[in-house]
Amino acid sequence: MPRIGGPFALFRRKWPAPVWEPMAPFIIAGGIVYYGVWQGQNALSNTEEFRNDPRNPNAKPQKPAAH
Repeated sequence: MPRIGGPFALFRRKWPAPVWEPMAPFIIAGGIVYYGVWQGQNALSNTEEFRNDPRNPNAKPQKPAAH
C-alpha cells in the first residue's frame, strides 16, 4: 500500500544534509526581529501624535457631528 503524502510530506522527508540545524539561528533571529518590530509599532501607534489618527487601528471611532 503506498504511503499518502499529503501537504506536509516535505517536512517528514529525510534530508541528505542537515537543513534545520544550520538554519535554526536565523529562524530564531527572525522571530525576535518580528516581535521587536511588532512591539515598536504598537508603542508608536499609542503615542499622543497618532492616538486619534483615523488610520490607527486602536483609535476609538469618532461619532459623526449632529446636524
